[in-house]
Amino acid sequence: MKRVAVIGASRDPGKFGWKAVQGFLRQGCAVIPVNPREKEIEGLEVYESVLDVPGPIDMATIYVPPAEGFRVLEEIAEKQIPEVWLNPGADSPELVAHAHELGLKPIVACSLMAIGEPVGAG
Repeated sequence: MKRVAVIGASRDPGKFGWKAVQGFLRQGCAVIPVNPREKEIEGLEVYESVLDVPGPIDMATIYVPPAEGFRVLEEIAEKQIPEVWLNPGADSPELVAHAHELGLKPIVACSLMAIGEPVGAG
């Protein structure tokens, strides 16, 4: 079972961080919500950072503003997460360049669309 960290996971159904948690759960993934301001989302324990997650993570999908993304990418590189998605709104040319500097190969696209999940409202 693929372990997916949703960075910027949310309890708000109007946010893509919530839609991602739902979508990856529907796809049968082990979802790991990451958000320093939450404790629980959809019955799942929420971690402050990927560095707090025990064991390996197969994929990280990022739903935080680019300014927060620099720290997040450094943590992803340290955790050695092999698959990293920068979703629309979470990417910037500087952030993509920083990912490459860290040895990451970011995928700049919507991870929900890639798994066939709807991205519309609600």
